[in-house]
Amino acid sequence: MSWIEYLGTAVAFVGAALAVGMPCSGSAKGVGTVGRAGAGVLSVDPSKFSRVLILQILPGTQGLYGLVVWFLALMKLGFFDAELIILSLREGVSFFGACMPVAIGGFIFGIVQGRLGAGGLSLMTKRPNELSKSIILAIMVEFYAILALLSTFLMLNNF
Repeated sequence: MSWIEYLGTAVAFVGAALAVGMPCSGSAKGVGTVGRAGAGVLSVDPSKFSRVLILQILPGTQGLYGLVVWFLALMKLGFFDAELIILSLREGVSFFGACMPVAIGGFIFGIVQGRLGAGGLSLMTKRPNELSKSIILAIMVEFYAILALLSTFLMLNNF
């Protein structure tokens, strides 16, 4: 077989790689944003560590969603069975497209959730009993991340 016959499969693997890489990058940025703001909060009041941690964990979920999609994609491609599925270029591009909702969404949502978490820390320092409101604001973004995960999952199940 020539390399051209593997082109569709290669495109599908790129989609799977982006499905994990982009959300993990967005999560790292978001977690870092909350961590940076949290360090300032903790320098004033170390007893608020658990509250800071809750808001810092939320942007990390995007990376987890990307990892789930990556694992599903590699299973669909036969990577773990050592029986690689050979896709046509058209199928590979479709597979790539199926990975994009979680890839693009996870990247953006992780960053946005980190910004919301950092803002929530500001609210929490001025009003310590308002942690739940900060969490709710950050979780609103999570709903759309779950929709992106669901759309990718449903599209990948067609393969």
